[in-house]
Amino acid sequence: MPIASPEVYSEMLDRAKAGAFAYPAINVTSSQTLNAALRGFAEAESDGIVQVSTGGADYLSGPTVKDMVTGSVAFAAYAHEVAKNYPVNIALHTDHCPKPKLDGFVRPLLAISKDRVARGEAPLFQSHMWDGSAVPLDENLQIAQELLAEAAAAHVVLEIEVGVVGGEEDGIVGAIDEKLYTTVEDGLATVAALGLGEKGRYIAALTFGNVHGVYKPGNVKLRPEILKEIQDAIGAKYGKEKPLDLVFHGGSGSLLSEIRAALDYGVVKMNIDTDTQYAFTRPVAAHMFTKYDGVLKVDGEVGDKKSYDPRTWGKAAEEGMAKRVIEACEHLRSTGTTLSK
Repeated sequence: MPIASPEVYSEMLDRAKAGAFAYPAINVTSSQTLNAALRGFAEAESDGIVQVSTGGADYLSGPTVKDMVTGSVAFAAYAHEVAKNYPVNIALHTDHCPKPKLDGFVRPLLAISKDRVARGEAPLFQSHMWDGSAVPLDENLQIAQELLAEAAAAHVVLEIEVGVVGGEEDGIVGAIDEKLYTTVEDGLATVAALGLGEKGRYIAALTFGNVHGVYKPGNVKLRPEILKEIQDAIGAKYGKEKPLDLVFHGGSGSLLSEIRAALDYGVVKMNIDTDTQYAFTRPVAAHMFTKYDGVLKVDGEVGDKKSYDPRTWGKAAEEGMAKRVIEACEHLRSTGTTLSK
């Protein structure tokens, strides 16, 4: 099936909310990691989201080129073509974009999608994230208002972040302090500024102790009940049950019970990067260690071309990552929920 249209993407999000499940949003940095994600979603019979960060987009353009827009456009063009061969719907998303990179990443991509829509085509990406966690809330929401208007004109969903995700990802560092927990007041201010869909559709990453990076289960102190408190407060004011479509960031090391609670409180998208990076790389390491005398030309020998052919270890890497995507679908209850069934 092709990349999800704006209408299909909206239906995906609506079904996830109604069914208390979420889509894994898999960060990719290459054609191989994209193919691994697509394979995992297809085998799980789950629709899904693939996304690129600013660093991922840089890398996709070529490590010596380092142009985020070029990398993003190339990634999207490739994804639009190869996704046709899979029986699931896939949405394309750009991940964390801080204020200094808006003009070199999200805004040009929104302009491209707006031009495409004006020609009667689908937008290039289905959603973009504005990460305003490093600026004061008032400024965060002011920029979000501007971007939401641009996104609505381009038939694109905007993702925002209210609160701070701790740890580090692509150079964005979040301190581990009280800002890890979004407040009810923050949630009410968000809706006052952005509405509940009438100004354009958005999804919100509210923070409840989330931290990027690698942590053993139980080491990340999540409080998913915060999401319920915010949903209840907004719902009481506006007369709508679970009014916000929520996003879960920094999920590595989370307990399954915490993940499932977040789903019950309205999470429809969960970012997964660290775990899939490891799942991709681990089989490569195993291949290199166990076949080192074929991969390397040891003691003047010629090695084994079949061992050092990138396709050989690349297939193992993709299989390993696909299995982790399948596991993510199971954790998020999206297995077997594809719209194509």
